[in-house]
Amino acid sequence: MPDLNGKVAIVTGSSKGIGCAIAKHLARAGASVVVNSRSVNEAQVVSDQIGNGAIAIPADVGDPSACQELINETIKQFGRLDILVNNAGLGIIKPISEMTIEEWQIQIDVNLGGVFYCSKAALPHLITTGDGFIINIASLASRNPFSGGTAYNASKFGVLGLTEAMMLDVRYDDVRVSIVMPGSVNTEFRHREQSPIRTWKLEPEDCATAVTQLLSYPREAHVSRIEMRPSQPKKG
Repeated sequence: MPDLNGKVAIVTGSSKGIGCAIAKHLARAGASVVVNSRSVNEAQVVSDQIGNGAIAIPADVGDPSACQELINETIKQFGRLDILVNNAGLGIIKPISEMTIEEWQIQIDVNLGGVFYCSKAALPHLITTGDGFIINIASLASRNPFSGGTAYNASKFGVLGLTEAMMLDVRYDDVRVSIVMPGSVNTEFRHREQSPIRTWKLEPEDCATAVTQLLSYPREAHVSRIEMRPSQPKKG
């Protein structure tokens, strides 16, 4: 577990699932955490659970102005920003023939646009800290297309490309940019029921562990990509 005392971290989409697990892991490592969700009530519930100075800031990351305000409010509250975890995302799985323009647009805006909007707004502050970090939570769908994933795959392929290009842009500004790409995770994503017991799938805490591992490396070492899979996925 890295020592994050004195660090400030934003985790987008952190009122549930992977984002919630990441927020809690970062807080346990000592960071002051900003819990983000479109719903202020849901974000507040998690920030109250975390304690340790965590606060809730609602924002729709598909809206550039809301992303800028998320960063501005964080700086207002804490005076600095060290870690941005871009986790917020959604999936609407339909064949292209059935997908509406609106369903396409919201996935691109949130899953891909949100990473760009939040990162761009956060970068000046991450550079100022002298050891900033952006970690983007994507998916194995960033490399492996599947039927019905027209917009979801496009957005996640985009996040992978954005991450790797941004890494090259800012590596000499003392900001490290990484991506975590999990396979099937036991969450309520896409309105599935989350199992209360460990299944064959990854757990949100597994993804959170990957994030804290990325943050534990010395400044001279940069792990740019982590791919995660269930050890024994369901056959068939």
